[in-house]
Amino acid sequence: MKLRSTFISAFLFLLAHGVYSVGTDGLSAFVMDGDSVALHTDVETKQQEDIKWYFNDNRIAQITGDLSYICTDVQCNGGNESFEDRLELDSKTGTLTITDIRTTDAGLYELKIISIRYSSENTFIVTVHGVPAAERDEMKRKSVNEGESVTLDPGVIKNPNDLMTWHFNDICIAELSEEPRMNCTDVQCINGTERFRNRLKLDHQTGSLTITNITITDSGLYKLQISSSRFSITRSFSVTVTVSGLSSGKIPGICTAAAAAAAVGVLLFMAASVKRKDTRTQHSNQANGGSGIPLMDDANERSSNHTDARVKNTINSSSSNHIQIEPVAASEI
Repeated sequence: MKLRSTFISAFLFLLAHGVYSVGTDGLSAFVMDGDSVALHTDVETKQQEDIKWYFNDNRIAQITGDLSYICTDVQCNGGNESFEDRLELDSKTGTLTITDIRTTDAGLYELKIISIRYSSENTFIVTVHGVPAAERDEMKRKSVNEGESVTLDPGVIKNPNDLMTWHFNDICIAELSEEPRMNCTDVQCINGTERFRNRLKLDHQTGSLTITNITITDSGLYKLQISSSRFSITRSFSVTVTVSGLSSGKIPGICTAAAAAAAVGVLLFMAASVKRKDTRTQHSNQANGGSGIPLMDDANERSSNHTDARVKNTINSSSSNHIQIEPVAASEI
């Protein structure tokens, strides 16, 4: 009961505040643990002298305009590896991305930009809501039967200025923006495909995505990116489609077992064929008096005798020093 209460509190907080807000202390982002968060600089690296990021007064990332010096986390602060390789720095913009964010990553982030003409500072307040693993899995992991419908809910109220983009296998399958004419699903989107064939429904109020008449090929990882001018938040959803009581993950194993069974069947057939052949050979030997050589049929025997006799006659007529070749019975070979 306590776990569910914690989840509901975090969920209601996100619903009330959305994904980000602008306050007197700077920009604030509200995310769930496990999300990825990108803090944008809104500049281009090549036009700056230096871009530095700080977290709780510790330098965690830096990039120079000529790209001669780039560092993140422990490379910058001399041993404080608090992010454990979860920081990514965009070389073109200096944007800082925190992947697989945790509650320990919550706090104040400072951006300092130094250029020839000016220097500027910005602050970002990141609030991370820890959600129990069971509740998080309930929201982000979906298991459905083929032919059913599934809804992927972002868990926030869409800000009118946000751009919400859904991806499947790194292909944009749905987009919701402040411009209604720019909204799209499936093939309507840039570089979109027809794989879902009008089976996607996008809620324009919440940004939730519903997949109808789902098929096994729809199994996989879906990513939602919520973007503003200064923040981008990526949330992942795993969908597993079950076919006839079998999950998609078990099908390759079943196919392998079937192939193995077929191979065993072929081997058994070959073994039976060899056994039948050996039996026929044994019967033939017995009929031949146990000589171990199969009997020749009458046609073959007549042909052999006729050939031997013809060879004898030919040699007698062509040479005085002849070699006589007598017919040889099959049993003497």
